[in-house]
Amino acid sequence: MSIFSKSERPKGRRSKGLAPKTASQAAKLAAQSRMETEQQPTTSARPSFWRHIVAVALVFVVAFLVNITLFSQLFHSVEQTRLRTLFRDQLTQAIAPTSEVDFDKTLLPQGAPVAVISIPKLGINEVVVEGTDSQTLRSGPGHRRDSVLPGQEGLSIIMGRASAYGGPFGALQSLPTGTKFTVITGQGVQTFKSLGIRNAGDISLAPVKPGESRLILLTARGGAYTPVGISRLDAVLVSEVQPRGVRVTTTNQVPREDREFGFDFRYAWALVLTLQFLILAEALMIWSLSRFGKRSTYLVFTPTLLLATILVLDQITRLLPNLL
Repeated sequence: MSIFSKSERPKGRRSKGLAPKTASQAAKLAAQSRMETEQQPTTSARPSFWRHIVAVALVFVVAFLVNITLFSQLFHSVEQTRLRTLFRDQLTQAIAPTSEVDFDKTLLPQGAPVAVISIPKLGINEVVVEGTDSQTLRSGPGHRRDSVLPGQEGLSIIMGRASAYGGPFGALQSLPTGTKFTVITGQGVQTFKSLGIRNAGDISLAPVKPGESRLILLTARGGAYTPVGISRLDAVLVSEVQPRGVRVTTTNQVPREDREFGFDFRYAWALVLTLQFLILAEALMIWSLSRFGKRSTYLVFTPTLLLATILVLDQITRLLPNLL
């Protein structure tokens, strides 16, 4: 008989399941419970960490694709609007450049507007800028510094992207031979006639004759964002030839980044710095998630990671080939 009455018996939790009948069963159950407790944090933390890393990597890849296919087109459109207004004002004031130097005898900066090329059959109406490196060609087609301006006596070269940043020369290969188009410069409206497309291995044209003006439009050949070579559209001036302007840069002085499919590694150090900023922000966010929770962490680190991603993507696009 129990020494406690029903009301005086100590209260406790009922054990779940069947109680162990022997000491060995009790020891096994205790060991199993201890192992489950020790393994629980490890099995839950590691998958969470790697899921987070994979998710960030996927977001970065998607952001890069969106940037190069969508935001680059928007950037190009905004730049063309700005350049068109600037060049129109220069034409109105009769100060549009006709050589590699301006009226103060200062070398034209990279990205300065020098012409407007219009090819109605391809829907092209683009402001042409001075310079042909990757960063400059984000704004529009670029005029190579060692060549004369379109319409002047000699050979002029304009390079343009095929896909990214508006892809102004993407449809160049479909222009029929004999098609006429115009280029507006500080010397007036220059009218050209297409002589056809040349790819790698095709026979080159004869050198430009004295008193003749020829134009080469140069871009990447192949599918969108998958170039396989270079296409050159040759055109000859059919209107009055204009006098040559001053050219300071020679062909030997044109840097590699300004030539066909040039890679610009001059600012690779900036990519390293922005990547370090992105990695540091990501590491701090992971640490903050375990300490302060999701709500506070995302509130603080979302704008920081967005800024870091934009900076990294901007530097990566500068390293892409100038004709992409």
